Amino acid sequence: MAAFAAFPAGSVTLTPDPGPFSTVAGVERWFCRSCGSPLAARFDYLPDQIYVPIGVIDQADTILPAMHSHHGARLSWLHIDDDLPRPDASARDALNSAS
Repeated sequence: MAAFAAFPAGSVTLTPDPGPFSTVAGVERWFCRSCGSPLAARFDYLPDQIYVPIGVIDQADTILPAMHSHHGARLSWLHIDDDLPRPDASARDALNSAS
């Protein structure tokens, strides 16, 4: 399971700057130059937003989830007990309207 936090594009600074790397048109990804861990991503279809994996954020427990995207593809044994929206696929429209 992957979890990401969305931030306004101008509010994220990666130091030292690893430089973007992309293998897919419309997607920029940043990785740690030392270990290769994913640090952030930007998607053309979600303009002005940067997505950071929760696992690299020191204060991750202070960031509350707003939804669970791709619910239709969840693992059968994964159960999250809350009342947040659960789009079966991408939450692109909701994410764009929230920015």
